[in-house]
Amino acid sequence: MDTCLQDPNPCRVIGVLDDGAASLNASALAYLRNADVVIGGTRTLALLARELKPGAVRHDLTGQLKAVPEWVRAARADHLACVVLATGDPLCHGIAPYLAQHLCVQALDILPNLSTLQLACARIGLAWQDARIVSVHAKDAGEWARGSLPAHGLYALAQALRRHDRLLVLTSPANAPDRIARLLLAEGLGEDFHMAVAENLLQPEERVLAELSPQDAAGMRFAALNVVLLWRTVAPPRPVRFGLADSEFAQRQPEKGLITKQEVRAVSLARLQLRLDSVVWDIGAGSGSVGLEAARLCPQGHVCAIEKNEADFAIAGRNHAAFGVSNYSLFLGKAPDGLEAWPDPDAVFVGGSGGELAALIGLVVGRLRPGGQLVMNFVTLENLASATATLQGMQEVEWDVLQLQAARSKPILHMHRMAAENPVWIVCARRAGAQS
Repeated sequence: MDTCLQDPNPCRVIGVLDDGAASLNASALAYLRNADVVIGGTRTLALLARELKPGAVRHDLTGQLKAVPEWVRAARADHLACVVLATGDPLCHGIAPYLAQHLCVQALDILPNLSTLQLACARIGLAWQDARIVSVHAKDAGEWARGSLPAHGLYALAQALRRHDRLLVLTSPANAPDRIARLLLAEGLGEDFHMAVAENLLQPEERVLAELSPQDAAGMRFAALNVVLLWRTVAPPRPVRFGLADSEFAQRQPEKGLITKQEVRAVSLARLQLRLDSVVWDIGAGSGSVGLEAARLCPQGHVCAIEKNEADFAIAGRNHAAFGVSNYSLFLGKAPDGLEAWPDPDAVFVGGSGGELAALIGLVVGRLRPGGQLVMNFVTLENLASATATLQGMQEVEWDVLQLQAARSKPILHMHRMAAENPVWIVCARRAGAQS
């Protein structure tokens, strides 16, 4: 960032609403009318064209955001009065933070306006001081599907729906209100939230639809200029986050599918050293128990899980649907196939290797972020020996082995006995370095 003292001729960043000059106070209007250089989007420049003085240079920033700091620098270097036109409040998902990052705060004079979100809330009387603002004004990634990866343009909204009761959403032509409604339905939240859509605010064709259900909105079409308000009408669940009983997970019946038992799962999750925003891999997901608990423990992170057995994959999918998490992606396949598309992990759990353990460990350690944890569960001596031999030859990891054997009480007549579970070896490896 450039360093500078308070500038006598700062660039004025002016918030504008869709009623144009009527939305500006006297000071903002005076700055605009006296500007030598005016920078704004195509629509905003056209809206205020009659307010610009003859000879004022106009720069259309549409598709040219990276050029704006240089335009501002050039204007200031020539001692010209420069104005950047923004929508609503330039500091609320607007251009002002970007300019401050590439210029400096002292070079800017920010004149905020009301945001369209404030106006929409005012139209329906919705208090917004505790609402979460989410922008989905991102590249079109298509419809939302349960388990989409973080790169999807609607990912932030899907996560926010799980953590907030009120949301104010800045939309885009692609991520329109009907698509947002379909996201709610895909996540099983169609009965939990109510919607309002405010279109063309402060224009003659303004329309506010305050009584929409996601089911209705999913099939509607809306004006290009709109914002969406969402508020929860059903109390959110308060699920257990850690140490769920095995019975909480669906499993194959009558032959039980693979599941990491509660005691082993608890220790394995503890050894993964998860953080709020950890990226986690679950390889050999089985019924999905470890990955799904990790998703609850890392609400700002993401879990990628893979399972090769089709029956267990289907069961893990059912558990995913029942868990109410949006930060979990499940894939059918055999590792390492497909792992190249996953984000680098902070923690990796291996519940099954498919017979290619040494190669898998090498791949995982190579992708782990510095300070990341690899935790593997084994019930056979052969896999234990293969894992420790592989780790022994790696210079960049520290590792240890924990043997865990639990016994659970079982009724016998009017008394109880202890029945031992199979012993499990938990192999833990840490890649050198410090986590950021």
